[in-house]
Amino acid sequence: MTQKLALVTGAARGIGLATTKLFLRDGWNVAMIDRDAPTLAEAAKDLDGARAFVCDVSIPEAVDQLYKDVLEKFGRIDALVNNAGVADFGPIEETTFARWRTVMDTNLDGVFLMSQAAIAALRETRGAIVNIASISGLRASTLRVAYGTSKAAVIHMTKQQAAELGEHGIRANCVCPGPVRTKLAMAVHSPAIIAAYHDAIPLNRYGSEDEIGEVIVFLCGDKASYVTGQVVASDGGFDSTGIGLPDLRD
Repeated sequence: MTQKLALVTGAARGIGLATTKLFLRDGWNVAMIDRDAPTLAEAAKDLDGARAFVCDVSIPEAVDQLYKDVLEKFGRIDALVNNAGVADFGPIEETTFARWRTVMDTNLDGVFLMSQAAIAALRETRGAIVNIASISGLRASTLRVAYGTSKAAVIHMTKQQAAELGEHGIRANCVCPGPVRTKLAMAVHSPAIIAAYHDAIPLNRYGSEDEIGEVIVFLCGDKASYVTGQVVASDGGFDSTGIGLPDLRD
């Protein structure tokens, strides 16, 4: 099998689904990974070149079985996109340990497990890992102690991966999305928060899922063959403008 294969976690919706479609556009096969079986099946049903695999990336045994199934189906892995993530927002003093662990299980442990299990296959193809962190891992903000900390750890894990796996030809990079105009974001962001984001972002708007996906696909591909250990903020310039927004403090 010579057609390249990308694994995309959190592929049932949002950035993961948009990235899947961009890979398919560019001629890749895609293994779509998500733990939400019904939504994943619906998302994958009309996508030629994509195959759905149900997996909770925070469970080691499930990850091991996933890789057996993917390699049996496709025979190779050229890129891993660690996009699966959960969010939990609230004051530090109200963040229970259970809430903290729920975030870390997927956002941090899942990235570690999926990446570690991919190394042997990626070594064969001299492939790429792209971890999806967040602008919240680069700049502090309120109400996201678990989420922001998990994403900051993903950023550093990416650099560890680049340093150690480069000798095998495996590249590792990290994409940090800024505010993205998803259905969920638009449902929970008040007009005041939307206006505050627009004022704080130099490009004066939210990004789109496709805009984030284009960066991910580039970093997985041959045109980024000498790029590794990098953290790319796809954020409209948000990281350059300071820390925190007053409208996000309540």
